[in-house]
Amino acid sequence: MKKQFFLIGFLLALVAEIVSLCVFALQTPDDSQDTVAVNEVVQSVSEHFDALEEYENATALDFVVLDANGTIVYKTKTGLSESLNAAIAHRDTVVDLVIDGRAVGKVIVYNDGALTLRSQKQTAIAVLSVAIAVQCAIGIGYLLTIHVTVVKPFRKLKGFAERVAGGNLDVPLEMDRHNLFGAFTESFDIMRAELKKARIAEAQANASKKELVAKLSHDIKTPVASIKAVSEVGLAVAPNQKDKENYTQIIRKADQINTLVTNLFSATLEELQQLPVKPVHIESGQIKAMIENADYLHRANIPEIPACLVYADALRLQQVFDNLFANSYKYARTAISVTAEKADHRIEICIEDFGGGVLQEELPALKEKYKRGSNAKNIEGAGLGLFISDYFMKEMHGGLLLENGEHGLKVIVTLALSGGNSHTASF
Repeated sequence: MKKQFFLIGFLLALVAEIVSLCVFALQTPDDSQDTVAVNEVVQSVSEHFDALEEYENATALDFVVLDANGTIVYKTKTGLSESLNAAIAHRDTVVDLVIDGRAVGKVIVYNDGALTLRSQKQTAIAVLSVAIAVQCAIGIGYLLTIHVTVVKPFRKLKGFAERVAGGNLDVPLEMDRHNLFGAFTESFDIMRAELKKARIAEAQANASKKELVAKLSHDIKTPVASIKAVSEVGLAVAPNQKDKENYTQIIRKADQINTLVTNLFSATLEELQQLPVKPVHIESGQIKAMIENADYLHRANIPEIPACLVYADALRLQQVFDNLFANSYKYARTAISVTAEKADHRIEICIEDFGGGVLQEELPALKEKYKRGSNAKNIEGAGLGLFISDYFMKEMHGGLLLENGEHGLKVIVTLALSGGNSHTASF
């Protein structure tokens, strides 16, 4: 409907311009005088020639009366042609004034064709100016509409795609489902939800794999340890060198099996290295925008960040804030307090909810892989958010500290200032 309104308005303004141009172009300037009116002037002046000082012009034309010597004896107003040369240049009508068969002077009737043409030009210019102004207003309105309905949604899609590419599937795509790209953006959000389900399923499968590997490691290590112990006894009591060599070989193989099982257990942590972190020097002002993006439910009053340069990966830092706010939304479901302060060679951003926190003995384990607090029962999640966030912060020479605050769980995100990032922050 808006599109039709803009197009109709634009077409109407265009039609007005075309009509004005056609009228002005096709109109032939008429600089001829009204013969009847000129004769009326001559007749009236002839009748009052002897008393022109008391004469009042009753005609519709302006004129100047010259005597036989070319001297002005009467004029209706100033600004008229006062000589024959001026009259010819201005294309005025010059008529001999004859009384009783004798030429007594001349009447110069003013030609107002130039004024009429000027008036027509001014009218055409006014119409064209209004039409152009209307077109400009319509064009600006249309551009603003395009910006709101097309450009801004695509910018949101760009940020959304970067988050998904970075592995963040918790933040939904906020978009008006009734706009031009409503169905398109809704499909993207459905894709995000499906990818999140797939990731959770994958995380659960990985957790099950880890439990299975741990169980098999224990089950395998126990008989291997028994074999090694018996072999060590056999080595001690072996009667000859050949038996000792056999027992020694068995012990070596037992140690090899034990090493392989240990490597198998630790191999589940290697996929973390597939998430690259590339910190650079960025302005701290960008951090506020990242926190605002993460707080898509608008539960926090976000302060100004002290002006400085920090050493961080913008994409990974955004993912850290997304994880922290997503956890608060899921587990605390309260307002969120955010503070920021600059200290020494770092910036500390404190994010605290009002959910009462977690058990003190659970705090050290929350940053471990697949570990979740007791308050996370029956709530969707894989226990990877804080683990990955902690890894990201360490790679950015920063840190992630968890503690129970006055009202709830407090997370302190520490970022190294540029020039002071030679050592990783420790807590």
